Amino acid sequence: MTVTEKAIILSSTDVDRVIKRLSHEILERNRGSGDLAIIGLQKRGVPLARRIGSNIEEFEGSKVPFGMLDISLYRDDFGQKIKREIGKTEIDFDVTNKNVILVDDVLFTGRTIRAALDAIIDLGRPNSIQLVVLIDRGHRELPIRADYVGKNLPTSRNEMVEVKFEETDGEDSVILVEKDEDAK
Repeated sequence: MTVTEKAIILSSTDVDRVIKRLSHEILERNRGSGDLAIIGLQKRGVPLARRIGSNIEEFEGSKVPFGMLDISLYRDDFGQKIKREIGKTEIDFDVTNKNVILVDDVLFTGRTIRAALDAIIDLGRPNSIQLVVLIDRGHRELPIRADYVGKNLPTSRNEMVEVKFEETDGEDSVILVEKDEDAK
């Protein structure tokens, strides 16, 4: 399989602007940061969630509880695919009665989010769980939608979205790539 870059969807400046907008939208909808808690999904939901949390702290002057969640054991295909390394889950606060802001980089079929919802409910009973994604690329298999979307990007099945963050990849960008299954 070969992968070919088709387009740069978001530059570093665009990524920063989108994250600030998402942070403001979260505060506006929740009337501040009072009952918020932010949980980033491993792997690239974590740096996105950290940035949103930093923005909210800067805008509001108060720190919001932050956690990171690995949903590997909650996946409906666990054990069927190539085994992935289980990531870290660190949530050192009670989610009960919180408005949990669940953060991921790309929303695709909805299966990852379904697994994350199961994992969060196992931790307690939040007032609400609101979903933030940087990119919504469509192709949903489950009735799941994001409450906050950085960019809607309709894609074909042979396209992929690569999200890169400075913290994990050395740069901020969102790139649309095409995979060619037939190429050798």
